Formats: sequence, structure tokens, C-alpha cells
Amino acid sequence: MIGTGLAFYRLARRSEAEFFLAGRRLPWWLPAISVFATHTAPDTAIYVTGLIFLYGAAGLWYLIFTVWVAVSAFTSTRIFRRSLAYTIAEWQNLRFGGLGAEMLRGWFAGWQFFMSMFVLGWVSAAMGKVCAALFGWPPWVGVVGLTSLCAVYVLAAGYWGVVVADFQQGVIAFAVILVVSIWAILAAGGPASIIHKFETMNSAYTWTVPEVPARLDRCLLRVEANGGKGAGGQLTARSEGYFTIEPAASKSASGDQATPAELYQQAKDFKVLFPRPGSVLRAGTQVKVVWSRLSEASNLKLWFSPDGGATWKLVSDRLHNGQAWRLDPFGFSGWAGGEFPLAWFLTMLVMAILGGLGVGTNSDWFVEAQRMQSADTLKSATFAMLGGGLPIVLRNGIWVGAILGLFTLTPHIASTTQAEMSWYLAGFRYLPVGAVGLFAAAIIAIHLSTVSTRLNLGAMYATRDLYHHYLRPQASERELVWAGRVSTLLLLLGSFAYGLMITQITEWLVFAMWIMFAGVWLPNVLQVIWWRFNAWGYLSAWVSSLILSWLVVWVLPAYGILPAMPDYMEFWILLGLGALVYVPITLLTKPESMPHLVRFYVMTRPIGWWGPVKREAVRQGLIAASAAAEHPPAAWPQRLVRAFKFKRSWTPAQAEEWTKEDAIAAALGVICFIAFSFGVPFAFLLRPTGFLLLGVALAAGTLMLRVIRPKLDAVSAEYEKKQAGYLARLEQLVRWEQADE
Repeated sequence: MIGTGLAFYRLARRSEAEFFLAGRRLPWWLPAISVFATHTAPDTAIYVTGLIFLYGAAGLWYLIFTVWVAVSAFTSTRIFRRSLAYTIAEWQNLRFGGLGAEMLRGWFAGWQFFMSMFVLGWVSAAMGKVCAALFGWPPWVGVVGLTSLCAVYVLAAGYWGVVVADFQQGVIAFAVILVVSIWAILAAGGPASIIHKFETMNSAYTWTVPEVPARLDRCLLRVEANGGKGAGGQLTARSEGYFTIEPAASKSASGDQATPAELYQQAKDFKVLFPRPGSVLRAGTQVKVVWSRLSEASNLKLWFSPDGGATWKLVSDRLHNGQAWRLDPFGFSGWAGGEFPLAWFLTMLVMAILGGLGVGTNSDWFVEAQRMQSADTLKSATFAMLGGGLPIVLRNGIWVGAILGLFTLTPHIASTTQAEMSWYLAGFRYLPVGAVGLFAAAIIAIHLSTVSTRLNLGAMYATRDLYHHYLRPQASERELVWAGRVSTLLLLLGSFAYGLMITQITEWLVFAMWIMFAGVWLPNVLQVIWWRFNAWGYLSAWVSSLILSWLVVWVLPAYGILPAMPDYMEFWILLGLGALVYVPITLLTKPESMPHLVRFYVMTRPIGWWGPVKREAVRQGLIAASAAAEHPPAAWPQRLVRAFKFKRSWTPAQAEEWTKEDAIAAALGVICFIAFSFGVPFAFLLRPTGFLLLGVALAAGTLMLRVIRPKLDAVSAEYEKKQAGYLARLEQLVRWEQADE
């Protein structure tokens, strides 16, 4: 892989466009596989395993954000690709004008350089932990050694080295994920055995043992449940004897834990199986409280008594009966309460679907933007997004099927941190001896793909938007390539510092990449769909988001002014508070100049409310007055037929307009992605529902391509003519290396 990347050294050194975008000449499948490889990092399996361990199949909804790709592929991808902007920072100069645009470009460039360094440090730290856990290596080997290995071909070959190596790394990663996951399912006894285990396993709850000032010897637990038709009335399961809780500062052993036998024990009576009489638990640790499963039960509650039953304290009133709930993809904990509320899922779905209309609506957009611009045509950019997102959905589904199987082997594990490594450990434990070496190599390859992308991406923002735009506008192509290499090296060194310093960063990462985006999520959409939104409104959104997010998430809760809230509630609060700032500022300041907006509109053809700008472009003769096909008035039956009839032949001018075909293709793409997400894991477990969902996904995907492909062919063909002239001029200007020969 490294050798292949180095082989593209001569191509990459020709120009800034070659070093960062491969000259915009890539067929769709190369950036598509690069998207998959980039978003498959060593920590990804850890993250997915932790989700499924906690929430079962319903944890897939945490990963459903990928559907933004299906919407973007038919909307914002086309808009951004037409702009020819290298980066989202450069996009600011195209969308906005004047001082506001320059301030936005500088902010985006600096912020993305820092974020690339931060993500590199995080990924490298995760690789250090994986190396320590799996290979026994010191953490610095993963942080410094493997990351430096990747930097060799990124420094030499730039984006060419990234995508060519990503192609190999992506194929290897997907193959290994598939093989290890199949082996894990077989190790768990096969699909039928896994389903049977979930249906017969006892109930359990992960309990954090409360802190105590001194040793407690007369502790009890009690489970209450409303019995089903057969049992009737209220049932109570109680500890069969006292157990002990030791203070956290105690020098005794770490405490007892449940065993697999207790999870699978077939008890005739309704009783608590763990903690056992005489068990010693350590305060502050997590344990699995286990009690016998009922055939029918509802409204389960867990109570704790520290004094032999004299007083009782409610631990949780949202308990599951048995473990079959882990196979339910709709196992929400209620509308707004509990660990996995329906309101959280709806928030994610709204963010993903509507966010697909905007530019920069999530942290992944900055990576995907580079892939869009490196594709050779508009159609290739669309297929690159779809082709990159779909393998991610399939990968997640494969992992979920395997992780559900692995759970049945170690259902007693209480610590999420301990469970997160189970997929990696399964590869070393169950693969044939000859395949273990390939598995280890694949883990390293997965790490290299993510690191290489972030190195080149951060360097592009530093070179294109800081060095080239602000410091050296007249720099030669040769100088810009070397500036890119120096920026890559600076990113590498900075990532070492972050990777070696980072210990517990999950909370900070969620804040930086999720909550901090809340205040600018809607402005990122508005800049695409509303002509009146201006640079000052966008700047105020960023400033207010930085301030308000700190106040709402950290400062005000610390002083008791606001209660601690779940992530989804913080998102909506920040969204509303931010709108109170940027909407008035937008309306009280002047819009961008009409000549600037007309130039942007003609170049990118944005979607949404652009009426005044479009009318001005028509008046100037820059676009046709009504390019979309129009129909004479008709009765409602004819209008109904037209609504379900898709246009098969398009002129380039007609294809430039936004029509129902675009909306239908995006909707079908969302259906396809969601159906694949849940169809794959259940098909792996041989559930009929899984095969039904896969059929729905294939049907939706086929219809999606049938609806949109003729239009994509027309719009892409027209744009390719313009781009061909651009590339021809670029080719003549940048072949500077021939002058040296």
C-alpha cells in the first residue's frame, strides 16, 4: 500500500489541484471506496460494539445519521461540486462577499486545521489502546509509529496516495470485517442458537454500585413486576440473602461479578440470582444484577436496601424482561425518558435528512467535500457519495449481527469498556491461525486510511485557504505543493502531542463535533436554500454557537442554573437560542450584492428560495426563463398520473432545474439506506424480517437509479463541457516539472 502510494509522486507534484484533488479526474468508485475506508477506523468497531452492548439492535439508530448522504447525493453534492471550491472555507467566498466572507474563510480554514489535528490525535490514541490490548505494544507505537508510516506516502503523493491506498485498505477492511463477523456468529453457535439464547436468557440490569462511607453487610435488592395473564397481580423477586458493599477506598479485591451460568440458569421461581448471598461488591464498580425471566411481565422496577430491608431506594423503573428485547430495533425507552428515548431518534433523523440539503452540516461533510471535488463529473460525485455511504451501512449491519452473537458468549460483562474490545478479541480467538496475521494487518490498514485522509485534508485547508489565499496569492504551483507537504508535517507533529496527551476525550469529542454544531446546523442549510441569508448572519451564528454551547452544556449546569440535559434536548435548545441571534442580524443587515448572488446562482444552481436572484439571472439572459418542462392545465386525474410519471428524456437546461425526480430519488435513497441498515444484521441471523428488508432496500435502490439517472446524465454532460475547458487550461499552466527536464 505504501509503495503504491509513493508511485504517484510525480502526479501529485504537478500542482495544488493534483496534490489535494487528484486533478478532479477520479472515477466515482475511487472516492467512494475512500469514503468507506476513511470512516472505518480502529475505534469504529469499539464504538459500534459499545452501542449494541448497551441498546441491542436498537443501537443501530445511533448510526442512522449516515442517511444524510442519501439526501446530499441528489442535492447539496451537485451544488457544491459545481462550485469547484477546493474546500468549504473557499465556498464562503463564493456564497458570500466582502469582509464577512473573508472572515468566514479564515475561521473555517483555521478551525479545520485544528480539528484535523484533534481527530488525528484521537484516532492515534485509539490505535495506541488497540495495540496495547491486542498486541501488548506500548501505546506510543500506535500514536507515533503507525501514524508516521502513513505520513510517508501522504507527504510524497498527496491525495493521489490517499485514494489509491484507501482503495486497497477499504477492500481489505470490508473483507476482514465480513470474515471475522461470520466467524463470531459461528462461534456463538450459529443464528438459530443465538436467537434461542436471547429468548431464554434471564433478565439483567447494569448497576453502578453506590458509594458508601463504610462497609455495609446487610444489603438487599428487590425486583417488582406486574405479572402477565398467567401470573396475575404484582410479583416480587428478592435477594435470597444479604450481600456486602465495600467502600471504593477499600484495599480488598475488586468485588464479585455475575457469571454466564446465572444468565442462563432456568429458575422455577421469580428471584434475584445475582448478587448471591455473601457476595462482596465494590462501591463505584458496575455489576450485572440478574433475576429470573418471566414469560410475561411489565412495569419492572429495581429497589435497593442498605439496611436489611428497613428502607428501600428506587434504582430504576425502566427494566427489561429477559434479553429478547435486544433483537427489537424499536426498543426505545419511551418518548423522552430513559437512556434511549424516541425523541433522541427523531432528532437524529431530522438532522440527517434536512442536513443533507446544506453544506457543512456535520463533521463528515468536510471529508466528503474533498471526495466530491475529486470526482471527474457531477454524476460521479453523486455516485461517489452513494457508493461510499452504502458500504458503511452494510458494515454497520454486519458488525451488529456479529456483536449480538458475541453478547451471548459473555452476557455477564457489566463494563461497557470491557465489552467494547469483544469484536477484536473474537478475531484473534476464533479465526484460523493463518488468518490471524491478515487480521492484524487489516487493523493497521484501517488505521492508515483514516490518518491519511485527515493529514491531507488539514493540509489542504492550511495551504489553499491560509497560505495561498492570504499569504502568497501569487505562489507557483511548485511552491504550493511544498506548502502542502510542510502543512502535512506540522499536522503530523501536532497529532503526536494530542495523541499522547488524550486520555478520556469522548465527552469533549461529543461536544466539539455534535453539540457545538447545533447552533450552526440550520445556518449551514440556510446558506444553500435562502438567498437572503448573509455573511453577517452566518458569522453571528458561529460566534453565538461557541458561546451558547459552553453556557448550556458546561457553565450553567455547573452553577445549578440549568439542569443536566440529554444531548438531543441540548441540541434543540441551542438551535432555538441561536436562531434568536442570527435571524434578526440577517434581516437587519444588507443582503449580499445582487451581482455576487447571480454569479453564485448561475454557477451552482442552489435549491430553495432564490426567486429574486433567479429572476435577475433570467433578465440578464444568463439562464432560460423556464427551463423545466411545463404542462398545460389539466383535470385532477391527469395531474395524478403526471405525479407518478417520471421524465425519461432531459435537455441539459431542463436537467438543471430542481424537480420531483430529485425529491423522489432522495426519499428512495433514505428508504434504501435504512432498510439495508436493519436488513443486514437480521439476515445474518437468518430472520425472515432481514431478508424482507433487504428486498425493500434493493427495490428502493433500483427505482432510485431508474428515476434519477437520465437526469444525472443530462446535467452532467452539460457540465463536463465546461469542466473540460477548465482542465485543459489547467494542464497547460501547471506542467512546470517538464521545464526542469
